[in-house]
Amino acid sequence: MAYGEALRRLRGAQKTAKGVSLYSRYLNRPLGRVFAAAAYQVGLRPNHVTVLSALVSYAAVAGVALAPPSWPLALAVYAGLVLGFALDSADGQLARLRGESSPAGEWLDHVVDCAKITALHAAVLISFHRFFELPADGWLLVPLVFQLAAVLIFFGGLLTDKLKPRGAAGPAPVPSRLRAVALLPVDYGVLCVVFLLLGDERAFRLGYSALCVVYVLFCAAFSAKWFRELSALGRLNASSAPRS
Repeated sequence: MAYGEALRRLRGAQKTAKGVSLYSRYLNRPLGRVFAAAAYQVGLRPNHVTVLSALVSYAAVAGVALAPPSWPLALAVYAGLVLGFALDSADGQLARLRGESSPAGEWLDHVVDCAKITALHAAVLISFHRFFELPADGWLLVPLVFQLAAVLIFFGGLLTDKLKPRGAAGPAPVPSRLRAVALLPVDYGVLCVVFLLLGDERAFRLGYSALCVVYVLFCAAFSAKWFRELSALGRLNASSAPRS
């Protein structure tokens, strides 16, 4: 299959844009599509792309923990995180193109993502401790709180999706542009952008902390929403169960 034909097929095999922010919809997925088509041409498998995404992302994370803040580091970390994020989108698209989607591949993808999220905020904590002139030690709590909120959003969303029954097949609903804009603050791509501030300690500390507050608020809102939806589902199942 030629590269152009692979791109065409990938455009027609996209997952629904429901619950996806503008960044992922218009930047990350299209970039991942390009990488998926290229990976198909050179014979890579989806798990190969997942591992490549992990290597690139973890290299950027290591840079945060091991090197003092600077503008060259900021650009390198941003590039690594964005490239890793695009490759994370590419592995699923490549799996659909090759018809090789599998539970093992999905498991590997989610484990790599969870490790990446956890390690990234741990790296910020290490950087704060090693390199930053913090006004007070309490600032060391910010990466821990951010890590907790980010992991809960990631895990809670996955678990909620798994617990909900699959609906009947039918046309996908039209995605809401307003919702896509509202979800931007908790898109991983926006978190990547914050690392462009890593050349200025104060700017990064304030930008990272502001996004941490946003994540905490979204985590509380998402958790309440998911619990309410699953509670309603449980009541519906109980009411429809046959009585003896």
